[in-house]
Amino acid sequence: MILHVSYEELSALHAGARVLLGGHDAGEGLVLAPCRERERVEALLPQLVGDLSVRTLHELAEVQKAIDAIVDCLRIEMEATVVATHAADEGAVAAYFDYAHGLTVAHRVEEMASEMEALIELVTGAPATDETSRSFRFPD
Repeated sequence: MILHVSYEELSALHAGARVLLGGHDAGEGLVLAPCRERERVEALLPQLVGDLSVRTLHELAEVQKAIDAIVDCLRIEMEATVVATHAADEGAVAAYFDYAHGLTVAHRVEEMASEMEALIELVTGAPATDETSRSFRFPD
């Protein structure tokens, strides 16, 4: 299955990943991401060049966890920027849009996961298991 991602959404996810991975100054109070989240984000970064092709529900779950971590980071960055400056400050507005774009992608990933789970259940007659989430392949 293909997850469509716009240029603005890709830019926002890259910005959040840079902050999460420490390649950019983050707002005060930003907590470093746990090791596993960092690994997921690092694994996702090379794929963030356009639309993402996801073959299994398990693959999508890894993408979802990485994007959720990025969106959490973008939210924290937005809140810190608003508090440090002003809600109408250019940096705060840009941080809001990055967060909003990331949140939009996270929502589409959640919908895609629900669709994949439903298809697995429809085809196999049973809810998705760890085994079927790894072995059931979805075409592009």
